[in-house]
Amino acid sequence: MRTIVVAFAALIALFDAGTLRSAEPAGLTTSWEKNYLTIRGEFPGGELRIHYLEAYCRPGSTDREWRETVIPHTAEKLSASDDGRMIQLRNKLADGVFVEHTITASKDEVDFRLTAHNPTEKQSEAHWAQPCIRVDKFTGTTNTDARTLVPPYARKCFLFVDGNLQRMPTLPWADKARYVPGQVYCPKGVDRNDVNPRPLSELVPSSGLCGCFSADEKQIMAIAWEPYQEIFQGVIACLHSDFRVGGLAPGETKQIRGKLYIVPADVPQLVARYEKDFPEQVAK
Repeated sequence: MRTIVVAFAALIALFDAGTLRSAEPAGLTTSWEKNYLTIRGEFPGGELRIHYLEAYCRPGSTDREWRETVIPHTAEKLSASDDGRMIQLRNKLADGVFVEHTITASKDEVDFRLTAHNPTEKQSEAHWAQPCIRVDKFTGTTNTDARTLVPPYARKCFLFVDGNLQRMPTLPWADKARYVPGQVYCPKGVDRNDVNPRPLSELVPSSGLCGCFSADEKQIMAIAWEPYQEIFQGVIACLHSDFRVGGLAPGETKQIRGKLYIVPADVPQLVARYEKDFPEQVAK
Protein backbone atom coordinates (compact mmCIF):
# COMPACT_ATOMS: atom_id res chain seq x y z
CA MET A 1 0.00 0.00 0.00
CA ARG A 2 2.85 2.40 0.90
CA THR A 3 4.48 1.74 -2.49
CA ILE A 4 1.24 2.71 -4.27
CA VAL A 5 0.94 5.92 -2.23
CA VAL A 6 4.56 6.92 -2.96
CA ALA A 7 4.11 6.20 -6.66
CA PHE A 8 0.88 8.22 -6.75
CA ALA A 9 2.57 11.15 -4.99
CA ALA A 10 5.44 11.04 -7.48
CA LEU A 11 2.95 11.04 -10.36
CA ILE A 12 1.20 14.09 -8.93
CA ALA A 13 4.55 15.85 -8.52
CA LEU A 14 5.44 15.18 -12.15
CA PHE A 15 2.02 16.42 -13.27
CA ASP A 16 2.37 19.60 -11.21
CA ALA A 17 5.88 20.24 -12.58
CA GLY A 18 4.64 19.80 -16.14
CA THR A 19 1.73 22.12 -15.47
CA LEU A 20 4.08 24.77 -14.09
CA ARG A 21 6.38 24.44 -17.09
CA SER A 22 3.50 24.78 -19.50
CA ALA A 23 2.28 27.86 -17.60
CA GLU A 24 5.63 29.61 -18.02
CA PRO A 25 6.02 31.96 -21.00
CA ALA A 26 7.31 30.12 -24.04
CA GLY A 27 9.96 32.77 -24.62
CA LEU A 28 10.79 34.60 -27.82
CA THR A 29 11.01 33.14 -31.31
CA THR A 30 12.32 34.61 -34.54
CA SER A 31 11.88 34.32 -38.28
CA TRP A 32 13.52 36.13 -41.19
CA GLU A 33 12.22 36.67 -44.70
CA LYS A 34 12.92 39.29 -47.38
CA ASN A 35 15.14 41.44 -45.15
CA TYR A 36 12.71 41.49 -42.23
CA LEU A 37 13.41 39.87 -38.87
CA THR A 38 10.24 39.18 -36.87
CA ILE A 39 10.38 38.56 -33.12
CA ARG A 40 7.29 36.96 -31.58
CA GLY A 41 6.30 36.33 -28.01
CA GLU A 42 3.89 37.08 -25.18
CA PHE A 43 4.42 40.84 -25.10
CA PRO A 44 2.27 43.84 -26.14
CA GLY A 45 1.56 43.69 -29.86
CA GLY A 46 2.72 40.08 -30.07
CA GLU A 47 5.51 40.79 -32.57
CA LEU A 48 8.31 43.19 -33.46
CA ARG A 49 9.30 43.64 -37.10
CA ILE A 50 12.84 44.78 -37.80
CA HIS A 51 14.14 45.83 -41.21
CA TYR A 52 17.26 43.74 -40.80
CA LEU A 53 19.16 45.30 -42.29
CA GLU A 54 17.88 48.55 -43.75
CA ALA A 55 21.27 49.80 -44.94
CA TYR A 56 25.04 49.75 -44.67
CA CYS A 57 26.43 53.28 -44.71
CA ARG A 58 29.51 55.27 -45.66
CA PRO A 59 30.97 58.04 -43.47
CA GLY A 60 30.26 61.70 -44.27
CA SER A 61 26.52 61.02 -44.15
CA THR A 62 25.13 63.75 -41.89
CA ASP A 63 24.62 66.32 -44.66
CA ARG A 64 24.57 64.27 -47.85
CA GLU A 65 21.95 62.70 -50.10
CA TRP A 66 20.99 59.34 -48.61
CA ARG A 67 21.49 57.44 -51.87
CA GLU A 68 25.15 58.48 -51.84
CA THR A 69 25.60 57.09 -48.32
CA VAL A 70 24.12 53.63 -48.78
CA ILE A 71 26.36 50.71 -49.80
CA PRO A 72 24.09 48.21 -51.61
CA HIS A 73 23.99 44.72 -50.14
CA THR A 74 22.27 41.39 -50.56
CA ALA A 75 21.07 39.10 -47.77
CA GLU A 76 20.91 35.31 -47.59
CA LYS A 77 19.50 33.04 -44.91
CA LEU A 78 22.02 30.28 -44.25
CA SER A 79 20.02 28.30 -41.68
CA ALA A 80 17.17 28.50 -39.19
CA SER A 81 16.31 26.16 -36.33
CA ASP A 82 12.91 24.47 -36.33
CA ASP A 83 12.02 25.95 -32.93
CA GLY A 84 12.56 29.53 -34.11
CA ARG A 85 15.37 30.12 -31.64
CA MET A 86 18.34 30.58 -34.01
CA ILE A 87 18.90 32.11 -37.44
CA GLN A 88 22.12 32.50 -39.41
CA LEU A 89 22.35 35.12 -42.16
CA ARG A 90 24.99 36.38 -44.55
CA ASN A 91 25.16 39.87 -46.05
CA LYS A 92 27.32 40.58 -49.07
CA LEU A 93 28.14 44.24 -49.64
CA ALA A 94 28.74 45.73 -53.07
CA ASP A 95 32.36 46.45 -52.12
CA GLY A 96 33.03 42.76 -51.44
CA VAL A 97 32.65 42.71 -47.64
CA PHE A 98 30.80 39.79 -46.02
CA VAL A 99 28.92 40.07 -42.71
CA GLU A 100 27.67 36.89 -41.06
CA HIS A 101 24.97 37.07 -38.38
CA THR A 102 24.00 34.55 -35.71
CA ILE A 103 20.71 35.55 -34.07
CA THR A 104 19.63 33.61 -30.99
CA ALA A 105 16.34 34.06 -29.13
CA SER A 106 15.74 33.03 -25.51
CA LYS A 107 13.24 33.76 -22.75
CA ASP A 108 13.29 37.55 -22.87
CA GLU A 109 16.13 38.60 -25.16
CA VAL A 110 17.54 38.19 -28.65
CA ASP A 111 21.32 37.96 -28.96
CA PHE A 112 23.14 39.16 -32.11
CA ARG A 113 26.68 38.04 -32.99
CA LEU A 114 28.18 39.48 -36.17
CA THR A 115 31.45 38.85 -37.99
CA ALA A 116 32.39 41.40 -40.66
CA HIS A 117 35.23 40.43 -43.03
CA ASN A 118 36.86 42.21 -45.93
CA PRO A 119 38.42 39.59 -48.24
CA THR A 120 39.34 42.18 -50.88
CA GLU A 121 42.51 44.17 -51.44
CA LYS A 122 40.71 47.51 -51.06
CA GLN A 123 39.66 49.49 -47.99
CA SER A 124 35.92 49.17 -47.27
CA GLU A 125 33.90 52.26 -46.40
CA ALA A 126 31.31 50.21 -44.49
CA HIS A 127 31.12 52.46 -41.47
CA TRP A 128 27.81 51.64 -39.80
CA ALA A 129 24.52 49.82 -40.39
CA GLN A 130 20.84 50.26 -39.57
CA PRO A 131 18.57 47.64 -37.96
CA CYS A 132 15.22 49.49 -38.14
CA ILE A 133 12.88 48.36 -35.31
CA ARG A 134 9.17 49.07 -35.88
CA VAL A 135 7.67 49.76 -32.45
CA ASP A 136 4.12 50.93 -33.26
CA LYS A 137 2.43 47.71 -32.09
CA PHE A 138 4.50 47.49 -28.91
CA THR A 139 3.81 51.12 -27.97
CA GLY A 140 0.12 50.92 -28.92
CA THR A 141 0.47 53.62 -31.58
CA THR A 142 0.31 53.71 -35.39
CA ASN A 143 2.67 54.79 -38.14
CA THR A 144 0.13 57.08 -39.80
CA ASP A 145 1.38 60.13 -37.88
CA ALA A 146 5.01 59.03 -37.56
CA ARG A 147 6.25 61.96 -39.68
CA THR A 148 5.02 64.66 -37.32
CA LEU A 149 7.67 66.62 -35.45
CA VAL A 150 7.11 64.58 -32.27
CA PRO A 151 4.93 61.57 -33.11
CA PRO A 152 2.98 59.83 -30.33
CA TYR A 153 5.21 56.74 -30.44
CA ALA A 154 8.30 58.88 -29.80
CA ARG A 155 6.85 59.87 -26.42
CA LYS A 156 7.20 56.21 -25.42
CA CYS A 157 10.89 56.15 -26.39
CA PHE A 158 13.93 56.82 -24.22
CA LEU A 159 17.71 56.95 -24.08
CA PHE A 160 20.24 57.79 -21.38
CA VAL A 161 21.93 61.19 -20.98
CA ASP A 162 24.39 61.83 -18.13
CA GLY A 163 23.43 58.42 -16.76
CA ASN A 164 19.74 59.28 -16.47
CA LEU A 165 16.82 57.94 -18.49
CA GLN A 166 15.43 60.68 -20.73
CA ARG A 167 12.10 60.22 -22.45
CA MET A 168 11.51 61.85 -25.80
CA PRO A 169 11.04 64.56 -26.80
CA THR A 170 14.32 65.53 -25.19
CA LEU A 171 15.01 69.24 -24.79
CA PRO A 172 16.21 70.93 -26.89
CA TRP A 173 14.53 69.07 -29.78
CA ALA A 174 16.39 69.58 -33.07
CA ASP A 175 14.23 70.35 -36.11
CA LYS A 176 16.63 71.26 -38.92
CA ALA A 177 18.53 68.86 -41.20
CA ARG A 178 18.74 67.73 -44.80
CA TYR A 179 15.75 65.48 -44.04
CA VAL A 180 13.14 66.17 -41.35
CA PRO A 181 11.66 65.14 -38.94
CA GLY A 182 13.35 62.54 -36.72
CA GLN A 183 16.02 62.84 -34.01
CA VAL A 184 19.60 61.58 -34.01
CA TYR A 185 21.84 61.25 -30.95
CA CYS A 186 25.57 60.91 -31.65
CA PRO A 187 27.72 59.42 -28.87
CA LYS A 188 31.08 60.65 -27.72
CA GLY A 189 33.85 59.28 -29.91
CA VAL A 190 31.78 59.19 -33.12
CA ASP A 191 32.26 61.95 -35.71
CA ARG A 192 29.08 64.05 -35.91
CA ASN A 193 29.59 64.23 -39.68
CA ASP A 194 29.01 60.47 -39.98
CA VAL A 195 25.46 59.90 -38.72
CA ASN A 196 21.93 59.82 -40.11
CA PRO A 197 20.96 62.96 -42.09
CA ARG A 198 18.04 63.75 -39.77
CA PRO A 199 17.90 66.49 -37.08
CA LEU A 200 20.95 65.99 -34.86
CA SER A 201 20.45 66.59 -31.15
CA GLU A 202 23.07 68.52 -29.23
CA LEU A 203 22.58 65.99 -26.42
CA VAL A 204 25.19 63.23 -26.20
CA PRO A 205 24.01 59.80 -25.03
CA SER A 206 25.93 58.41 -22.07
CA SER A 207 24.87 54.87 -22.87
CA GLY A 208 24.33 52.69 -25.92
CA LEU A 209 21.03 51.54 -24.46
CA CYS A 210 17.76 52.90 -25.83
CA GLY A 211 14.22 51.61 -25.97
CA CYS A 212 10.52 52.23 -25.50
CA PHE A 213 7.75 51.51 -23.03
CA SER A 214 4.76 49.38 -23.97
CA ALA A 215 1.29 50.85 -24.39
CA ASP A 216 0.42 50.02 -20.75
CA GLU A 217 3.88 51.09 -19.48
CA LYS A 218 4.37 47.65 -17.93
CA GLN A 219 7.10 46.37 -20.29
CA ILE A 220 10.18 47.71 -22.02
CA MET A 221 11.72 46.85 -25.35
CA ALA A 222 15.37 47.92 -25.34
CA ILE A 223 18.31 47.50 -27.73
CA ALA A 224 22.08 47.98 -27.48
CA TRP A 225 25.09 47.27 -29.70
CA GLU A 226 28.85 47.19 -29.19
CA PRO A 227 30.20 49.17 -30.85
CA TYR A 228 27.39 51.58 -31.77
CA GLN A 229 27.24 54.55 -34.12
CA GLU A 230 24.10 56.44 -33.11
CA ILE A 231 20.67 56.33 -31.52
CA PHE A 232 17.91 57.41 -33.87
CA GLN A 233 14.17 58.06 -33.61
CA GLY A 234 12.94 57.60 -37.15
CA VAL A 235 9.96 58.46 -39.33
CA ILE A 236 8.14 55.13 -39.71
CA ALA A 237 7.39 54.49 -36.03
CA CYS A 238 10.88 53.07 -35.69
CA LEU A 239 13.69 53.23 -33.16
CA HIS A 240 17.35 52.57 -33.94
CA SER A 241 20.48 51.73 -32.10
CA ASP A 242 22.69 51.52 -35.17
CA PHE A 243 25.81 49.40 -34.92
CA ARG A 244 29.25 50.61 -35.91
CA VAL A 245 31.65 48.86 -38.28
CA GLY A 246 34.21 51.65 -38.62
CA GLY A 247 35.51 50.59 -42.03
CA LEU A 248 37.50 47.46 -42.85
CA ALA A 249 41.07 47.32 -44.10
CA PRO A 250 42.00 44.68 -46.71
CA GLY A 251 41.82 41.26 -45.03
CA GLU A 252 40.45 42.71 -41.77
CA THR A 253 37.81 40.99 -39.62
CA LYS A 254 35.74 42.63 -36.87
CA GLN A 255 33.31 41.27 -34.29
CA ILE A 256 30.10 43.12 -33.39
CA ARG A 257 27.44 42.12 -30.90
CA GLY A 258 24.02 43.27 -29.80
CA LYS A 259 21.12 42.50 -27.46
CA LEU A 260 17.41 43.19 -27.73
CA TYR A 261 15.53 42.90 -24.44
CA ILE A 262 11.78 42.58 -23.81
CA VAL A 263 11.43 42.81 -20.05
CA PRO A 264 9.26 44.20 -17.23
CA ALA A 265 9.43 47.99 -16.85
CA ASP A 266 12.00 47.90 -14.06
CA VAL A 267 14.58 50.40 -15.30
CA PRO A 268 17.30 49.79 -12.64
CA GLN A 269 17.12 46.06 -13.31
CA LEU A 270 17.36 46.64 -17.08
CA VAL A 271 20.36 48.94 -16.63
CA ALA A 272 22.12 46.41 -14.40
CA ARG A 273 21.61 43.73 -17.01
CA TYR A 274 22.83 45.98 -19.82
CA GLU A 275 25.93 46.95 -17.85
CA LYS A 276 26.72 43.29 -17.27
CA ASP A 277 26.30 42.52 -20.98
CA PHE A 278 28.21 45.58 -22.20
CA PRO A 279 30.94 46.37 -19.65
CA GLU A 280 32.96 48.25 -22.31
CA GLN A 281 30.26 50.90 -22.50
CA VAL A 282 30.13 51.31 -18.74
CA ALA A 283 33.87 51.98 -18.73
CA LYS A 284 33.44 54.59 -21.45
